[in-house]
Amino acid sequence: MQVRADRVSLKGPHGPLLPPTSLTVEEGCLTVVHGEPGVGITALALALAGRLKPTTGTVTADPEGDLRRLVAVVDSPGVSEPDEALSLRIVTAEELALAHRPSGKDAVAAWLSQHDAGPYADSRFESLEPALRTRLLTALAAEREGVRVLVLDAPDRHTSDVDSWAAVAKEHAARGFAVAVLAATTPVSALPYPPAKVGEAEQPDPVRLYAPPDPAETSAAEQTKQLPETAELTAETENSEGDRA
Repeated sequence: MQVRADRVSLKGPHGPLLPPTSLTVEEGCLTVVHGEPGVGITALALALAGRLKPTTGTVTADPEGDLRRLVAVVDSPGVSEPDEALSLRIVTAEELALAHRPSGKDAVAAWLSQHDAGPYADSRFESLEPALRTRLLTALAAEREGVRVLVLDAPDRHTSDVDSWAAVAKEHAARGFAVAVLAATTPVSALPYPPAKVGEAEQPDPVRLYAPPDPAETSAAEQTKQLPETAELTAETENSEGDRA
């Protein structure tokens, strides 16, 4: 699937929030977006998620679907970022409940353990390392039923280590999600791929990181797995015939 923004602009009560911008976010691909720090980046994230109606232009999903269900905006400042004073345990419980997943004490402990974060359960969210913060919030957003698009809103505001958030974005794109990262403070030259730029219509294609399995290779692998069983059955048959002889 794809989510496409076509010359989307947004105006706020005090002036323009987002100049006309076009871009594509596609399943199995990563789209890196660069814009100036400020509300414009978040406005674009919310427009992609169907939570802000564009002043001009359109945001569409192909095949058609409800953007609010398909798109999760991760760690958006002032919108979806967690309360920094809460513990990781509480934030995880809230996010799992939002995803309609089990969110009791045992379920939260199991989820954190599965994601190598058990020792941090009682840590205040503000004290988490940026890499851990982004990794866990993205994984929690991916738990939501029906979500196929992940929009990471300015993860570079927490760290200058590009690899810390780029690795998370690449991982989820490689799993088949459509992933967009909206960067604001990272220089263009330091970004992992040529970015789409806020305020422009002609943009680079999303970078494909997921390749569906080749049916021929899958079939060959399944046949290979069956060979030992066939050989054992043949050997058993020959032994049985030898015994009767």
